[in-house]
Order: sequence, then structure tokens, then C-alpha cells
Amino acid sequence: MEPNNTKPAPKKTNKVFVIILILLVVAGGWFGISKYIHGQHHEETDDAQVEASISPVIPRISGYVTQVRVKDNQKVKKGDTLLVLDDRDLKIKLSQAEAALATAESNLGAAKASSTAANANIATSRAGISTVDAQIETAKINVKRTTQDYDRYANLIKDHAITQQQFEQQQAAKETAEKQLQVLIQQKNQASTQTSAVASQSQATSSQIAIANATIKQRQVDVDDAKLTLSYTVITAPEEGLVSKVNVQEGQFVSTGQSLFSVVLNQDIWVVANFKETQFDKMKVGQRVIVHADAFPGKDFEASVASFGAATGARFALLPPDNSSGNFVKVVQRLPVKIEFKQPADAMVKQLIAGMNVTVDVHLD
Repeated sequence: MEPNNTKPAPKKTNKVFVIILILLVVAGGWFGISKYIHGQHHEETDDAQVEASISPVIPRISGYVTQVRVKDNQKVKKGDTLLVLDDRDLKIKLSQAEAALATAESNLGAAKASSTAANANIATSRAGISTVDAQIETAKINVKRTTQDYDRYANLIKDHAITQQQFEQQQAAKETAEKQLQVLIQQKNQASTQTSAVASQSQATSSQIAIANATIKQRQVDVDDAKLTLSYTVITAPEEGLVSKVNVQEGQFVSTGQSLFSVVLNQDIWVVANFKETQFDKMKVGQRVIVHADAFPGKDFEASVASFGAATGARFALLPPDNSSGNFVKVVQRLPVKIEFKQPADAMVKQLIAGMNVTVDVHLD
């Protein structure tokens, strides 16, 4: 029996498998190289959200709500009335302040009238003094004349040139003139005293006018304060935006400083992206950014780097980490970066809502 010297035939190589393997290797290499090259010129993160200014609606005074004029998610414009509080008590206070102001103005009118009368009395008193002065001068001349006549009659009576009756009449005329002069002098003194008293009264009246003016200013301030407080019963929208959930009902009592609901101001929208600290090597303000929103797939939003955060997010936490105590574990921190849209007035940008998740791609070149 002849020995079996036949060898097994070699296995045929599967060319399709080799080709696929080569293609996979090439594709993987191309993908890795492209990702490496892309990573050298871009920084990306999906830890980013849309942000907007949110203005809380806070009453400045306490009171009961009489009207709620907005609903959840309602669009409002600047100055639109949101809430109205009960204003009856404040209207009464305003009326009281206005009445006090009217009283103060009446007091000022009375003080001015008293001042006018006092000035008139001063003028009358001074005119009376001038009249008395003229009368005193006349009386002095009369005293001088009667004294001279008396001296002549005294000489004549010695020579028996006149009768005793004539002498006595002249003596009486002299004494009458002297008495009249004394009376006029006393009248002048009284008029001077009265003028001084009227002048003092006029000064006091002038002081009352100044006090009345000061009182009017104070009462006017009270009126302005009452009007300002009354205006606080109408709560208006600070800017154009969308109302959040309205957590207040008619008849509810609200306190000063209590946050009722909020108005999201959609006129200013931006993105806050939290990049790892290892990604900040080449990032600069002004670099181009492409923003992709999960809500609008395929849409590229043009933006740019506006500013970098002053500290990492952990620094603003309620309990910031203290690496000086306990065991230290190094954790890569993230720094918030503000990214602003280049066309904030675009219709698509306005459809973005605060809190939406977005992905940002910063172009480092």
C-alpha cells in the first residue's frame, strides 16, 4: 500500500475582509487625525445654557391684591399693569396731606395779611409822630411868644400901665402854651412807644411768614410722599418680556419685598458656557463661536466670546470647597464664559428661551 504524501491545500485569503479592514483602519486614522486637527483650532463644550435677564415682580408696599391683570406666560410690554393693590387707605392719607397743605397755605395768607396791617400801622404811627413834631414846633413858638408877652406885661404891671386883669390873662396864656407843649411832648413819646411796639409786631409777623412757608414745604413733601406711595399700588412691567407662573390671586395679602412672580426680559439673551480650566490656553475675548441649540437641530447661531468669569462656579457655591482641610482630591474646575449672539434681534435667536441646553464651538483662530 503506497503511503499518502498529499499535503492540505492552503486556505484562501478573504480579500473582502482585508479590504474592509484596510478601509476601517484608514477611516479610523482619518477620523483621529481630523479630530486632532479640529481640536487644535476649536474648543467645544455641551455644558452651556441660554441665559436671560429675569426681573422679579416685588411690591414696594403691603396690601391686598384687588386685580391681577396678567396670566402665566403672557407677553407684556414696558409699563403694562401687572397687579393692582387696594388703595383706599392711601387715598385717605393723601386727602389728609392735601388738607394739611391747604391749612398751611391759609396760615400763610393770614400771616401776610397781619404783616400788611402791621406795616400800615407803622406808617400811620410814623405819620402821627411827624404831625406831633409839627405841632410841638408850633407850640414852642407859641410858648416863646406868650413868654415874651408875659415879660412885657410884667414890666407894665410894675408901672401900673396895665390892669391886673390884663396881666393875669397874659400869665394864663403863657401857662396854657407851656401846658400844651408838655401835652404834645407826651403824645410824641406815646406815639414813639406805639411805633416801636408795632415794629416789633411786624417782625414777629415776618417770622410767622417764614414759619408758614416752611410748614407749606413740609406739607407739600407729605403730599408728594402720599402720591408716590399711592402710585405703588399699581405694579407695572419693568421691561418687555414674558411673565412666568403667576403665584398670586385676587384678595391675597402681599408684603413689602415679597417676590410674587418674574418677568423674563427677552430683549437681551446670551449663553453661559462652562469650559474646563484645561481649555483656556488659547481662548480670547472676541473669538468666533458657533452655537447649536438642542431645540433647533441643524441651525448655526453666530456668536462671539464676550467675557470670562471672575471665578469658577465652585467659588460661588453655597459651600465652596476648602482644599486646605481634609484629604485633597484634584478636580478639574469649570469657568463660566459669557457668549453673546452677533444678531440678537434675529427671529430665531428670539425663540431661544432661558435655560435651554446648547453646544458651543469656539474657533481659536
